[in-house]
Amino acid sequence: MTDVLIVAVWILVTLAITSFAAIIGKKYGVEYIIAIMAALCVMASILANKIVTFGPFTVPGGVIVFSMTFLITDILSERWGKQYARKAVWAGFCANIILAISVYIVIAWQPASYATEISDMFGKVLGLTPRLILAGWIAYLISQHHDIWAFHFWKRKTKGKHLWFRNNASTIISQLLDSVIFIFIGFYGVFPILPLILGQWVVKIIIALLDTPFMYGIMWAMDRVEGRRTSLRLK
Repeated sequence: MTDVLIVAVWILVTLAITSFAAIIGKKYGVEYIIAIMAALCVMASILANKIVTFGPFTVPGGVIVFSMTFLITDILSERWGKQYARKAVWAGFCANIILAISVYIVIAWQPASYATEISDMFGKVLGLTPRLILAGWIAYLISQHHDIWAFHFWKRKTKGKHLWFRNNASTIISQLLDSVIFIFIGFYGVFPILPLILGQWVVKIIIALLDTPFMYGIMWAMDRVEGRRTSLRLK
């Protein structure tokens, strides 16, 4: 029960911080939001090295942080358009490439004579196999670009109404794509893949539903920021 409470608090705090960054980005520049996207992608890749339990499900430790990236692309799609959402996706992808290259170089780097044990542990923890790296990259690019496409598809179909629907409809299906592609490429023939896919997807659906009120709060706050800017210009 304690673990569930800690994870619940972690989800809410991460949503709150991501929301704050988005509002700051509206006031000071979209670069803030794109930078958060890249940071979330790097954190998710590192945290994914630990497999954890979420209730009855088994998921990578980075699932919560990674799920926030879909909130980021939805925010960018809603207020800046698909062009900026795609820029954020590619920023996250480039950050992950730099992470992978850097980790492998550091692992291969000759450790200090008094730190060989720590160096070995570092390699075991962060030395992801090329198969998992490839799985993550392919799943990320496909699912994120689908999320952007689906968000705008439903925005057109609903004529800009029902933000809650396009936020969840785009994210939930995109998260399914991400889970299926990543688990199939990364773990087929190693572990039973259906339980892993189901576990990841259910957890991601929970987070997607939880981020809906935050999405509305972000839009409200951004409108206030725009209102202040308008009034300042009029004065």
